[in-house]
Amino acid sequence: MDTIATNIELLYEKAKSYAEINIELVKLNAIDKTSDIVSSVLARLLVIMVVAMFFLFVNIALSLYLGELLGKYYLGFLLVSGIYLIVALILHYNRDKIIKVPITNLVIAKLLKTKSVPTSSKAAPDESL
Repeated sequence: MDTIATNIELLYEKAKSYAEINIELVKLNAIDKTSDIVSSVLARLLVIMVVAMFFLFVNIALSLYLGELLGKYYLGFLLVSGIYLIVALILHYNRDKIIKVPITNLVIAKLLKTKSVPTSSKAAPDESL
């Protein structure tokens, strides 16, 4: 009778340890996924900021050039602003297809991506379980 109680107690301890390890694994996986998504977003934002600065200066130069061709600098800026208004309207009416779906797919792909963990052939399995 004593061995059954000892076996049940040992089984309980192993199940408790297993549950605690699984909870810790879930926490670590959540941290890994979150850090992967945050680092991806920040890297993309940095690239977007640099590209935005480039386009800002190109647009200023284009506005000045068009203004010179049209005889008034403000006309060049109005023309470039009108182009951006048209682009903004196109993006607004197609925002789900152009913006929302690709971003959603990116986040889902990052969340579902599995990491390959190198396994060492030297590690012996735990035989105490």
